[in-house]
Amino acid sequence: MDHISPVIWQFLVKWLTNFAVIPPEASKVAPQVDALLLFMTLVSLVGLTLVILLVVTFSILYRRERNPVATQIEGSTLLEATWTIIPLGLFLVMFVWGSVLYFRIYTPPPNAMQVYVVGKQWMWKAEHPGGQHEINSLHVPVNQPVDLTLISQDVFHSFSMPAFRVKREAIPGRYTTVWFEATQEGTYHLFCSQYCGTAHSAMIGQIVVMSQDDYKKWLASSTSGVSLAQNGERLFASLSCTACHNGTPGARGPSLAGVYGSTLTLTNGQKVTVDDEYLRQAILNPSAHITQGYAPIMPTYEGQVSEEGLFSLVEYIKNLDTNYRIQQTTTTTELAPAATAAAPAGSNGKVSHE
Repeated sequence: MDHISPVIWQFLVKWLTNFAVIPPEASKVAPQVDALLLFMTLVSLVGLTLVILLVVTFSILYRRERNPVATQIEGSTLLEATWTIIPLGLFLVMFVWGSVLYFRIYTPPPNAMQVYVVGKQWMWKAEHPGGQHEINSLHVPVNQPVDLTLISQDVFHSFSMPAFRVKREAIPGRYTTVWFEATQEGTYHLFCSQYCGTAHSAMIGQIVVMSQDDYKKWLASSTSGVSLAQNGERLFASLSCTACHNGTPGARGPSLAGVYGSTLTLTNGQKVTVDDEYLRQAILNPSAHITQGYAPIMPTYEGQVSEEGLFSLVEYIKNLDTNYRIQQTTTTTELAPAATAAAPAGSNGKVSHE
C-alpha cells in the first residue's frame, strides 16, 4: 500500500466504488432490453454447460481403455429431432422478441419531443426547437419521450447512451432517428461508439435528465431568443424561396402550407410521404423530387446551407400551416426597394406609414 501513488490509489478506490457490471436502467426501454439480454445469456450458458457435460461424459465413457476397438453407433431420429427443434424454437423466440423490441425502440410515440443532433469530428451538437443549442450535452425532462433526428457532417458516428440502452448511427447525407424516455433524474454518459478518427475517444458528452419544472427553467434560461422555426423562416426568405413557394395562384413552386406529413405525386408518378428526410433531399437535390405539375426550375442548395440550417428549414416547413407569413414576407421584399427609391431626400430611406 505504501508504494502506491496517492493519485492511483484514489482512482482505484473511486473506480471500485462506482463499479457496475451493467449501467443503470434509466429509460423506459432499458428493462426490456436487459430482459432479452438475460434470456439470451441464460440460453447460451445452458447450451454451453450441456455441451461441456456431454464432451466430458463421452470422453470418459468412450476412452480407449474401455473401448479399444471402435464400434459403429447408429443415430437416433428422436434425439436428432430434439436437438434441432428445441434450439430452433429458442432462436425463434429470441428473433421475435428482438424484432418487437427493435421496432419499439425505433418507432417514436406521437407525443415525443423533437431534438436535432449533428455529429462532427469530434463533438455532438444538439438543436432544440425552442432555439436552445448544446455541445456535447443534452438536457431532457424525465418521463417525456424524446425523438432524436441525427445526421453526420463528415464521417460515420454512433450516438450511444448506455444507461438508456439506446444507440443510433449518425450517417453523412441522410437522417436517422431514435427515441428514448428517461425514467430517472441524473447525469448519464454519452459516447460515440463507432471509431470516427484520431480523437474518437474524446467524442464524449452527457445526458442531463431533469424534472419537468427544472427543465422548463433550463429552457427559459438557455434560449437564444430565436426558435429553429423562426431561424428557418429567415433563411427561407434569404434564399428567395418565397419567390416560388408562396401559395399564390400561378406560383412557380408548390405550396408548402400543411405539406408535412402529406403524400405528394412526383412527375414520374411516384408517391412519396413528406417527412424530414424528404424535405432535406428536396432542398439539396430538387431535380430528383419534382412535384407533378411543376417545372424543374428549383436550384440546388448543396453546399450553401449547413446541416444546422437544414434543421431550421425543416422545422419551419413542418410548422407552416398557412401561406400568410410567406406572402407577407414576399410583399415586404417586393415593396422595400420601391419604397426606398421613392423616399424624399434627407429621409435616410425611411418611409412613413402614418
